[in-house]
Parts: sequence; C-alpha cells; structure tokens
Amino acid sequence: MNHVKTYTVEEAKRTIERYCAYQERCHQEVTNKLYSMRMIPEAIDVIIVHLLKHDFLNETRFAQSYVRGKFNIKKWGRQRLKQELKKRDIGKYNIDLAMKEISESDYLETFNDLAEKRLKSIERETDKWKKRKKLADYLLYRGWESHLVYAKAAELIP
Repeated sequence: MNHVKTYTVEEAKRTIERYCAYQERCHQEVTNKLYSMRMIPEAIDVIIVHLLKHDFLNETRFAQSYVRGKFNIKKWGRQRLKQELKKRDIGKYNIDLAMKEISESDYLETFNDLAEKRLKSIERETDKWKKRKKLADYLLYRGWESHLVYAKAAELIP
C-alpha cells in the first residue's frame, strides 16, 4: 500500500519554516512545496500569511540574494537575471531593487574577465567569424547585453 504523509496546518508551518530558513525562497517555490505536501488552498493561504508575518518569506530579500548569488557564482548578466526572476513571479519593483546589488564596475569587470576566459577556450578555432559567433553566443546565453557582447567580440577578435 502507498502511504502518503499528511500534515496538519501546524506541522506544515514548522516544515515550511525550516524550508525557508535553510535558504531564501520565493512565494512560488513555497506554494509549490505546499502543494506537493498535499495542502489545500485555504491552508496554503494561512501558512503563507504566517511566513510573511514572521519574516520567513520576503520577496525583496529573495530577489537580492538570488541576483548576488547568480552574478557572483554563475557570472550571469542582467538580462538573464531579470528573466529568471520574472519566471519566479517577482515584481518589477523587487527586480529593480535587486539589480542595484551589482555595481557597474563589478559588472563590467566580470564581463571582461568572462569574455577573455572564453576566448582562451576557443583559441583553436581558425575562422575569425566562427570564433566571434562562439564568443557572442556564449555571452548572450549568460544574459549579457547584446551591445556589450558584440562590441567586445569585435574588440577581441579584430
């Protein structure tokens, strides 16, 4: 027989508090987790309100933490960061606040380092146009702005 664990509202609150304390979460992740725990919509609303009231759930804090982490670790550009936050139903106001976490000097320094590192890894390519395309595709996929990408490709591969 298949036994599925069921939760009371109080048990679910404690479980989700631990889930949120472990790392920053957005509303969407918490809601999905509660649905996977087989909670009914009314209970989900009660739990979300509890989490908001006790500061376990904070969309602004999540967005800022997400942007800092993905920029510093995965070297994502602003376009990709905004896209990923929108996918998680984060509002424009919080996205704009989160983008301020990245200083312009750090942003450009990271972009330049990433471009030069990628160029070294594709140096075997002999055709200059293919080399430019590989560099541009790599940077665009990571969410860097196209005007930066194409200018850098032209600068590094004359």
